[in-house]
Amino acid sequence: MANPKILNYAKTLRSHQTDAELRLWYHLRAHRFLDFKFKRQKPIGNYIVDFVCLEKKLIVELDGGQHGGQMQYDLARDAWLREQGYTVLRFWNNDVMQQLESVLEAILIALETKKPSPPAPLP
Repeated sequence: MANPKILNYAKTLRSHQTDAELRLWYHLRAHRFLDFKFKRQKPIGNYIVDFVCLEKKLIVELDGGQHGGQMQYDLARDAWLREQGYTVLRFWNNDVMQQLESVLEAILIALETKKPSPPAPLP
């Protein structure tokens, strides 16, 4: 079970999205993106990811100016997520606002090349 603090923080993040997150979420939500299901501000381990397609184990992260000072943290975080079988795509908020079609194309390519995650073992 996820840490209640992390769950509460994820809920707060969902209600305070950046303009870039709102713009990308419009295209990813409700199976709008080629019928793939994405979740936003989803806790995975001790981290909260911006967007995730659990079926394909694909995480999409949007970075603003605050990420310039936390590159080591992001590298460690991405390494841990990759160890869990996820692919992590990172885009600058600027890219979403100015080059949305390119961002969506990169997500599509990642979804098409990623094999679905294996089903969970039966108890």
